[in-house]
Amino acid sequence: MAERRQGAGHGEHVALLGRGPECAEIDRMLAAVDTGESRVLVVHGIAGVGKSALIEYAENAAENMHVLRAVGVESEMELPFATLHQLCAPLLDRLERLPDPQRAALETVFGLRSGAPPERFLVGLAVLSLLSDASERRPLLCAVDDAQWVDQASLQVLGFVARRLLAESVVLIFGARERSRDLLGLPELELTGLRDADAHTLLDSVTYGRLDQHVRDRIVSETKGNPLALLELPRGLTVTQMAGGFGLLRADALPGRIEQSFLARIAALPEQTRTLLLIAAAEPVGDPALVWAAAARLGVTPAEALADGTREWLSLGARVTFRHPLVRSAVYRSAAEEDRRTVHLALAEVTDPDVDPDRRAWHLASAAPAPDESVAAELEKSADRARARGGLAAAAAFRQRCVALTVDASRRADRAVAAADATLQAGDLEAAGRYADIAARAARNEFQRVRARLVRSRVTFAGGLNQEAPPLLLDAARRLEPFDMDLARETYLIAWGTAALIAAHSDSLMAISTAVRELPPPDRTPHALDLVLDGYALLVTESRAAAVPVLRRALAALAGLPVGEVSKWGWVANAVSAAVWDDEAMRVLVGRVVEGARAAGALTELPFSLTSLGIAVSWTGDFAAADSIVAEIEDVSAATGVPIAPHVELRLSALRGRTDEAEALIAATIEEAGAGGQLMGVTVAQWAAAVLYNGLGRYEQALAAAKVCTRMAELWVSVWALPELVEAAVRAGDDAAARSALDDLADAALPSGTDWALGVLARSRALLSDEAKAEDLYREAIERLGRTELRPELARAHLLYGEWLRRDRQRVEARTQLKTAYEMFASIGMEAFAERAHRELLATGESIRKRTVEAESGEELTPQERQIALLVRDGLSNPEVGTRLFLSPRTVEWHLRKVFAKLSITSRKQLRDALPPSDHALTAR
Repeated sequence: MAERRQGAGHGEHVALLGRGPECAEIDRMLAAVDTGESRVLVVHGIAGVGKSALIEYAENAAENMHVLRAVGVESEMELPFATLHQLCAPLLDRLERLPDPQRAALETVFGLRSGAPPERFLVGLAVLSLLSDASERRPLLCAVDDAQWVDQASLQVLGFVARRLLAESVVLIFGARERSRDLLGLPELELTGLRDADAHTLLDSVTYGRLDQHVRDRIVSETKGNPLALLELPRGLTVTQMAGGFGLLRADALPGRIEQSFLARIAALPEQTRTLLLIAAAEPVGDPALVWAAAARLGVTPAEALADGTREWLSLGARVTFRHPLVRSAVYRSAAEEDRRTVHLALAEVTDPDVDPDRRAWHLASAAPAPDESVAAELEKSADRARARGGLAAAAAFRQRCVALTVDASRRADRAVAAADATLQAGDLEAAGRYADIAARAARNEFQRVRARLVRSRVTFAGGLNQEAPPLLLDAARRLEPFDMDLARETYLIAWGTAALIAAHSDSLMAISTAVRELPPPDRTPHALDLVLDGYALLVTESRAAAVPVLRRALAALAGLPVGEVSKWGWVANAVSAAVWDDEAMRVLVGRVVEGARAAGALTELPFSLTSLGIAVSWTGDFAAADSIVAEIEDVSAATGVPIAPHVELRLSALRGRTDEAEALIAATIEEAGAGGQLMGVTVAQWAAAVLYNGLGRYEQALAAAKVCTRMAELWVSVWALPELVEAAVRAGDDAAARSALDDLADAALPSGTDWALGVLARSRALLSDEAKAEDLYREAIERLGRTELRPELARAHLLYGEWLRRDRQRVEARTQLKTAYEMFASIGMEAFAERAHRELLATGESIRKRTVEAESGEELTPQERQIALLVRDGLSNPEVGTRLFLSPRTVEWHLRKVFAKLSITSRKQLRDALPPSDHALTAR
């Protein structure tokens, strides 16, 4: 069992008076573990309202459970994973039972090994697995009190875990003054004051003599029934003093009045006792050896300090604990600044620099009365250690404090850039901007000014996809050229990718591409980055014909790079294969990036890579695999809180031709992406609309959507929209628009020479060709697309050929082509195109039995059940599935039992018959 909270006296137990419903809720949660269910609760309310008492009730009621307890400490908020370590410390002997990446992640953040900083979501998955494993032996109660003071890294991980608990025998309770952003959406219980009758009972328990009824009523009213206020405020007051009540207290003033009551009584204690209390308040670990060692340095002895009444405030057992968190904060905040510095210096002197260098550095920083280079240097080291453990918020805090303690202006500029960068990574854009400005003001040379401008550009971009970021990044890249050409080229690529995503016109993209063309060639063999950048610049300033040879070299270079290097450049690297119309390379390269992101636990990047993979797979017509990818995107996004545009859903809904569903998604995406200036989102939505309406035979609408796509500066999806524009324009009778689009398509497709590019081009040319050429072009399209895995494009070639044959009165051959198209569309699941082919068949006089578009096996499964079933079918174990989907193995097993029942099977092997494998599932380990 974890150590119980010390110092809880009669009053705290009485504070549970009237908490029957709340205690009953706790009892229900504890009982749920017997059925193998998890329960989570966030108990929140103002200071003193009884959160800690309710948590202690839960601990006492958890008779057959292993209790893990952690408490947030205000002075420890900057130390990464401090609270998480408190909670998990009793379970560290079970780390060996975790999968290797998860074990390594926890060992790294807890300082048990060195290594690259793990993604915090991988840490969360590791904690989930650790709790799940421990609960197999004995149900767990995890209590996290004073969550408002839990360090950000720990709170993010615990919020992640709370949202993923399902079938584990775990109860997780948080106590917090306010609802934290990281805990929003979790079940919650707000504690308010006691009911009047219970408040009167509690007040009577701490007052002596009879109080006038009106005075009692007024005290209860002004304290709003707050238990701690009722216990604390009457202390030390005579009946006469109490007769006037408390002076019309506001509810939000209660914590301050309670603190003042504490301080008034603490002020009467001997000086050495007050010093001991201040040392304990400033020492977050609760280590009695450290407290007494620091006390000895300040001349405080146990004999003098442990005066009568000390135990009312402080418990000195296995850990040093305060009677109530407000006592700690009251003592610390009310102390003179000089006294606080003296205490922190003493604590720094007794903290082992080898065992706990970061707390020592933080104490030294708190003790420094003025800028101090030696302390600043220690803080730099602490920031590096925090970053290595994945504590981004802590690294930012250390670096910010480091800036404040730096004397030399030039060094302050460098450290301010580092602080801005760390703060940006921690997600505090406003503070990151402030430190970028400090860096610019403190800069003593041009390189420092450029670095400050670069980080300011990145802050601007992170603040939203807006028009300001590309020019800022372009300027930073230009200024970097004299100092660091490699960094300059990286910045140019970031600028180019930013402009390609968000530019509403081509000016920014052209300016960046022109600047890249003017760069001197690298004085070494070109790297993949160099080739990608040069190829993209040629794509804008010259033509696709000029760019394709360079981009092909870039694609070959990317294929030979480690996955981590390719992942570093995200969609900009993945898009090279699409730029040269290489569908196989697109699936393979993006598939490698996705597997690498999964293996590394790079969960913030994974949704974006999965989106690229989902689009690549959708071209093959394997909707089951694409649906699985969509489900994984949703899982990752929900787990990480990283929003992701629904590009894959747009593509699938358009190909399926489900009008209501597709139109609603298209409209919502255009509105949201348009409002945010996100060009790519608008383009994908309009492309989806063009495909949808071509399938439905609503060619005027398809033409309008495709025209919007092709007017944009975006260089990929707008090109894929060209065949849609040609088809829609021909059917709508707009030959001029069709021929213009065909010319653009030829410029984009011919240089690549792939079957994908030339097959689509031949199909589009046939639409505008005379009878002598059209048939050859349709046959060429079918032959070329038949050599690819692009089944929807091949089926559309059969459809257009069949339509042309019917109009040419070649009914027998038309029926052959249209039947082929119809069967392909039906088997893929392209409902609108299948209906279009069916109508054409009827027009030939063919009576064909209309078949239902193929439904997937196991359609009654929920999306998550289907996803789990597919992964298990493909050979993944429960722990491996859990790692993929951010679930514990126990929850995977719980879902799997439901899958077996729905599919009427009894074993994992039977899944291969119930859910036949698809060619593009890409679920390899």
